[in-house]
Amino acid sequence: MHLFTPPPPPEFTKFIYNVRAQRNLLKKEIKMTTQEYEAMFEEDDAPGWDAIEGALGKIYDPASERHYPSQLHASLGGDDYLAGVSIFDCEDSAFHRHIVSFGMSELYYDPQSAQEEFSGWGFEFSMRVAPFADDPDSDLGDGNVAVNEPFWVISVMQNLAKYVHTSKKWFEAYHFMPANSPIRLDTDTKLVGVAFAPDPVLGGIDTPNGRVEFLQMVGITQRELDWLREDPTTQRVERLIEMMRKDNPLLITDLKREKEYA
Repeated sequence: MHLFTPPPPPEFTKFIYNVRAQRNLLKKEIKMTTQEYEAMFEEDDAPGWDAIEGALGKIYDPASERHYPSQLHASLGGDDYLAGVSIFDCEDSAFHRHIVSFGMSELYYDPQSAQEEFSGWGFEFSMRVAPFADDPDSDLGDGNVAVNEPFWVISVMQNLAKYVHTSKKWFEAYHFMPANSPIRLDTDTKLVGVAFAPDPVLGGIDTPNGRVEFLQMVGITQRELDWLREDPTTQRVERLIEMMRKDNPLLITDLKREKEYA
């Protein structure tokens, strides 16, 4: 499986201010007390997970979800910091795969989360990728096969999740990060970094465990990275994303992309 190792520190850490601290000053009235939470849910419930599934269920047929659970979670001594990743086929704009993580937010029963503005780290990763011929097929059982499944994206998400959990530095919309390699290792592609943008369809949701934003990872080239480094601000990243969006409204990452936006 292709791995992606984020370099320490990411570009934004010297320049981004703590947006969450400012938001806390404007925090809205908490909708649910700890006691109300405990009365509504049981310890084996997963209200955060259910909320994400509910958001996805408004877009996709739940029967079409291909969920890949983590092999061994870090809480059990493994290397995976996500509980799992789901992949959906999407026909909008151009055929692509929509990949969504589970585990950057608080997924399970946690009464204390009722008091928090954000669920866990406050976001989940998403990414939209065009099919790539070198990606392996996935045997789904019963004779069904997902052709060219982008397992490399799962590796990217798991490595970024590990980075966040170990460094305590999180991502927000219009951050960016170099990969120090092609985003899919051993691949002839110009894409060597990622920018983060609000997922144009999922956006964000309020869950019983707090707010969750869906941050879509968008592959960027070395020229685009260099342009961002000239003025490494969220405003600059947003400009790049908006230029890309004119040609590509859903911000689908195509490893074969040749056009550059900087």
